[in-house]
Amino acid sequence: MKLTFDWREWRNRLIARPGFQRWAADFPLTRPIAQRRARSLFDLTAGFVYSQILYACVELELIDLLAEGPLARSALAPRMGMTEPQADRLLRAAVALDLLERRGVDAEGSPCFGLGNHGAAMLANPGIAAMIKHHQMLYRDLEDPLALLRGEQTETELGRYWAYARSLDPAREDAASVREYSDLMSVSNAFVADDVLDAYSLRPHRCLMDVGGGEGNFLLAVAERWPHVQLRLFDLPAVAERAQQRFDALGLGERAEAVGGDLLRTPLPKGADLCSLVRVVHDHDDDQALRILRAVRAALEPGGTLLLAEPMAETPGAEPIGDAYFGLYLLAMGSGRPRPPQELEAMLREAGFGGVQLRPTRRPMQTRLLIATAV
Repeated sequence: MKLTFDWREWRNRLIARPGFQRWAADFPLTRPIAQRRARSLFDLTAGFVYSQILYACVELELIDLLAEGPLARSALAPRMGMTEPQADRLLRAAVALDLLERRGVDAEGSPCFGLGNHGAAMLANPGIAAMIKHHQMLYRDLEDPLALLRGEQTETELGRYWAYARSLDPAREDAASVREYSDLMSVSNAFVADDVLDAYSLRPHRCLMDVGGGEGNFLLAVAERWPHVQLRLFDLPAVAERAQQRFDALGLGERAEAVGGDLLRTPLPKGADLCSLVRVVHDHDDDQALRILRAVRAALEPGGTLLLAEPMAETPGAEPIGDAYFGLYLLAMGSGRPRPPQELEAMLREAGFGGVQLRPTRRPMQTRLLIATAV
C-alpha cells in the first residue's frame, strides 16, 4: 500500500498538542490567530446562548424601542418588565453581541444604550425579527439533534407549521392554515427580490410567472422596476387568493393574475416567456424538485427563461448557512435539502433546460441565482 503525506493530518496532530497551543498563544506572530481561533470555537460552543439573547431583544422590541435614539437603563427597565439589575444583565449581553452600544450616562448617572451595528442592520430587514421569533420551533425540534438526523423524530413543530411540506393534498389547505406561514414567507423573502433583480434584467421579457410565489413579494418588486412586464403568480389556492387580494388592493388587478393549484399535480398556465422559482426548489425532496422543474419547462416555449434563486450548498464563505443552517432546518421541516449549483444544473438539464448560468448576486449567503433556457 502506497502511503502519501497529508499535510492536514500533520496540522491536526500539531494543533491538538497542548504545548503547541500554549506556544501559539504566547508567540507574537501567532497570538492573533490563536485568539481568533479560540473565539471562533467558543462562539460555536455558546451559539445557543447568543441566539437566546437575540430572541429576548426581539421579543422585548428593544431594536424598535431604540430606533429613534439612545435611552437610559432607568427608562428601559420598566418597559422591559424588569428591575434595573435584571435589565442590566440583558443590556450588557446585547452590547457584547454588537446589538446595542453604550452611549454614556444620563443626568442621573444611569447608563444609556443605543443600537449597535447588528441592531441597526436589523431595522432595514424586518424579516430577520420574524425569523428569530419563528426559530423557537426549530430549537425545540433540535432538542435531540441525533434523533432528528436518524429519522427517529417523526413529528416536528416545523413539519406541522409548514403544512404543505407533508400534506397529501396541499391544494386543499384552507386560508387559516396557510396564513401564518404565508405571512412569514412574505417578510423573509422581501430582501431577496432586490438581489435577484439586480443580477438579471427583465427588459427583454413580456410576462413573468412566479411559481410558488406566496403573496407576491417578488412580483411586486418586479412591478415597480419593470412596468412593461405582465405578472402571473402560481401557488396553492388559498395562498393565490390572498395574493390576488393584495394585487387588487394595490391597483395591479389588470396587470397581475394569481392562479391557484397544486404545483406537483396541476399543469402550470402557459404563455409566460419567463418563470421564476424563488426559494422553492430547496423546500422539496429530489423527486418532487425534478417534477417542479419539469412542470415549469412544460409551461415555457422553447427559448423561454427560468430564474432559480435560493440559498445553495457549498457557497464559498457561506457554508454554515447553506450546508449547516438550511441542512438542519429543512430536515426538521420534513422536506427538501440545500443543493450545490452543479447539482441543480444537472437537475435542470434533466428537466429539459440548457444554457445554465450561475449569475453573481450581491449577497450569495442569502440567495444565489441560476438562469436556464428551455430547450
